[in-house]
Amino acid sequence: MTQDPHQILKEITPTKPFFVGIDSDGCVFDTMEIKHKECFCPNFIRYWELQNISKYARETWDFVNLYSQTRGCNRFHAVIESIRLLSERKEVKARGAKLPDVAPLIEWVKKETKLGNPALERYAKDVHNPVIDKTLAWSKAVNTSIGEFVYGIPPFPWVRESLLKFIEQADVIVVSQTPGEALNREWVEHHIDQYVRIICGQEYGTKTEHIRYAADGKYPRDKMLMIGDAPGDMQAAKSNGAMFFPINPGHEEDSWERLYKEGIDRFFSGSFGGPYENSLIEEFNKCLPSLPAWNS
Repeated sequence: MTQDPHQILKEITPTKPFFVGIDSDGCVFDTMEIKHKECFCPNFIRYWELQNISKYARETWDFVNLYSQTRGCNRFHAVIESIRLLSERKEVKARGAKLPDVAPLIEWVKKETKLGNPALERYAKDVHNPVIDKTLAWSKAVNTSIGEFVYGIPPFPWVRESLLKFIEQADVIVVSQTPGEALNREWVEHHIDQYVRIICGQEYGTKTEHIRYAADGKYPRDKMLMIGDAPGDMQAAKSNGAMFFPINPGHEEDSWERLYKEGIDRFFSGSFGGPYENSLIEEFNKCLPSLPAWNS
């Protein structure tokens, strides 16, 4: 990507009166479980040398990425949070497990917003730090595993119908923290890339930045909507004054059917915000706990 990705988003001009951002993993595609359980976590255990506490590493990784308020966070934040939670677990302490020092990774994520392999590769060449090198090797291995494992998984029912309904009045973009290569492959494989203006992965910055640069100041805020399955999606929406429709984890098909049959019409008619949106968010918040079961 030679052109500044933020500039690419800034240059998007409205063609419809409404704006819609849609997350991909776990929202459009039922890929969260297979990606994390078969690709991310095995490589997490291997590259961070957690074999002696693999049971707890797996449980912690799944909590951070699938079953809690941090669901859907960027992969590098997930490493940091998983190591932090592991360091607090009594089972890990009892085994005398030595956990990696991820301070160099924490330093990088604090100052970088385009949290993807391209930015990390550039940083690794500058700092020559073993922790950063290990992080990059792990991240590349994850991408390789995803390329080998994740294919043939169609969108959830009602996704295609919803996209067709949205594009009648809305400019639609993909807002994701998945690498762009994987996103494009999945959307093209199932022939739904034709319904979106642009597919934004982690190389384009944070989800908040995707919406800000693509939509802020270009559409009225009551005509901006984000669809996602994670609290980070809701935060990205609210940070930009957009409304939010949740795809509830574990109830994705019901959520998409509800969006298609009532949510889109409410969005276009101006009756989405307020009590209707609040009830959706209240239901969504009950799906994902803040604290892990081993701490309760």
